[in-house]
Amino acid sequence: MPDASADTLADIVRARHSARVPFDPDREIPGADLQRILECARWAPTAHNMQNFVAIVLDDPALLAKIGAIRAAPSETFLAENYWQLSFSEEELLRKGTGLLASQFPPAWRKPNAKPADAIEADELLANRSLQGCPTLLVMLYDGNRRAPASEGDVLGIMSLGCVMQNIWLMAQALGVGLQILSVFNTGAPAKALRLLLEIPDHMKIGFCCRLGYPVESPGNYLRVRRSPGQFIHHNRYSPPTPGI
Repeated sequence: MPDASADTLADIVRARHSARVPFDPDREIPGADLQRILECARWAPTAHNMQNFVAIVLDDPALLAKIGAIRAAPSETFLAENYWQLSFSEEELLRKGTGLLASQFPPAWRKPNAKPADAIEADELLANRSLQGCPTLLVMLYDGNRRAPASEGDVLGIMSLGCVMQNIWLMAQALGVGLQILSVFNTGAPAKALRLLLEIPDHMKIGFCCRLGYPVESPGNYLRVRRSPGQFIHHNRYSPPTPGI
């Protein structure tokens, strides 16, 4: 007999998306909903049940303003690798089945030889543009010095963080809360500035940051693509994907 809860979960998974639009800064997330989101993080599977993550909940407008004022620019590596993964038309994106439309990025990022200096000139306060009025920012930390046994490079720890992220995202989607993962604070000068501002100890790493809130505008009907099942599912042995399936 079909399980209605399984269908509901499948609908939430398919509806989940990155909310890349501004949020209403005056509409706070109800405390009960935020607790439900964090409770799902608490029950995420982690390697060896290490649970070696910490959540910093930021909702102080003055503090969020300071974070938004952090100067940042995408790295040269990001700009180069991002360019080669872009599609410059919907037809190209449909054909590839992966990646994003170039129109979702600032013009300065859509050049094959884009430089960080050019990008920061167009988006000097990249952090502020990324926050876009969010009333709540979650900073998820983890202790990279504590890893599951025989997990070289802490691969299992990174997988565990992905499980935490997914649990947070699915519950937020179920509650009607917009969410977007922000990579700007993970490395380089922005990460150092955030660590200093939040007094994060050296042994704790920034796993990921996500903005939470309620969109003030529709994300629009942008094209979302996924590979077809025949392009990534193999039975009993690896075999080249069948074109067009």
